[in-house]
Amino acid sequence: MIPTITAFERSPDGGKGLARDTRVRWALEEVGQPYEVRLVSFAGMKAPGHMAIHPFGQIPTYEEGSLCLFETGSIVFHLAERHAGLRDARARAITWMFAALNTVEPPILELTTARIFEADRSWSEERLPLVKDRVRARLDQLSAYLGAAEWLDGAFSAGDLLMVSVLLRLRMSGILDEYQNLAAYVARGEARPAYARAFAAQFAVNAAS
Repeated sequence: MIPTITAFERSPDGGKGLARDTRVRWALEEVGQPYEVRLVSFAGMKAPGHMAIHPFGQIPTYEEGSLCLFETGSIVFHLAERHAGLRDARARAITWMFAALNTVEPPILELTTARIFEADRSWSEERLPLVKDRVRARLDQLSAYLGAAEWLDGAFSAGDLLMVSVLLRLRMSGILDEYQNLAAYVARGEARPAYARAFAAQFAVNAAS
């Protein structure tokens, strides 16, 4: 059965690959799993039918027969469980999946909030350096661990897929460029054919709209 995922009808990022459906598209492309996409408007995300699948009214979701999943970590984990291409070194890959979403991503999202949604606040200029320091503290640790390695734990895994997708959010801030090995790590992820296909699919939706 071909699974169906949901994605923004019109993504806030304009098709730059930062919307979270790109992570799921990438995982599906890595394992060679055909899939269908149901585009959802912002109003549609709050409609009862979508809320029944994703109780927080967000995207992406994953539907395969009677199975309905939400949260990118859960969906990528499901795909990693079923396909050897993402399952290698399973326990360690799962550890890095959680690290990407629970340890590295939160300060990066905080930076996005500070730069975009709080820029007009009177205290923004004073707070922004503190937020950047928290991001750098995580990147210092991640960079030290990665060192000169190609991937986080041997072969490319679902952990790398999520970590690269999280780090991509830093590109516009310039902070990623301060870490040569992490910038190269992200570039390797983007160079994977499966990522290129996922990015192109997400971009095409937004270019058409």
